[in-house]
Formats: sequence, structure tokens, C-alpha cells
Amino acid sequence: MARQPELEAPRPLTPVELELMHIVWKQGEVSVADVLAALPPERELAYTSVSTVLRILEQKGVLVSRKQGRGHLYSATLPRETYEAQSLRHLMDTVFDGTPSALVARLVEAVPLAPDEVEQIRKLLKGKAGKP
Repeated sequence: MARQPELEAPRPLTPVELELMHIVWKQGEVSVADVLAALPPERELAYTSVSTVLRILEQKGVLVSRKQGRGHLYSATLPRETYEAQSLRHLMDTVFDGTPSALVARLVEAVPLAPDEVEQIRKLLKGKAGKP
């Protein structure tokens, strides 16, 4: 069976779009009410605002919806891991001039890492050695 090509995000998601996508990725299939319920209490978004952002995400092709009763249920067509990888490639290309080692160096310098995180990074790099 032929492998499906990975869906690509048309462009980086806005902060609000990404906030709602995190909820969709976590819950799988959501209604507007589900998204509102999952937002922190201090995050005051109107029902219509959430509905509009979900429809925009659907137009961008990162969500798909199906009708249920008077509303819709939304689910992701773009896997979280795919978006993360695309975002890192974009960051590396635009900020770090396409140099992965510069991105990793800044991460190690700028972010406090616990010893277990350092060890996990070492294992990942060791596993990557010799692989393209």
C-alpha cells in the first residue's frame, strides 16, 4: 500500500489557532462547547470566537468537521508531531540560517535542562549518529 504524503500546514498557526489545536490534539474530536470547557477559566473567549477560529482551521485544511445535531464536531487532519516538525524546520531555516547545530546550541544554552533531560538528549543524538 502506498504511503500517504504528510499533510503540511499552509503556514504557521496563529497563537489562538495553536491554543485551540492543542485542545483538539489532546481530545481527538471536539465541539465548540468542548473547546470552551477545556480552556482555562481566565481565558475568556466567546462561543462565536471559538467557532470562527475552528472554521478558519477547517478552511486551512488542518481540521475536518462533521455535522452532529445542530452543531459540528471537529478533528485534526494535521498530526501534532507533523506540525511540531514543520515548525522546527521553519524556525531552523528562518532564525538559524538552516543550521541544526545552531538551533540545538541555543536550546542547550538558553533553556534550563534537568540531568535526566540532558541524558535523554544524549540518547537521541547517539541514536541519530550515522543516520541522515
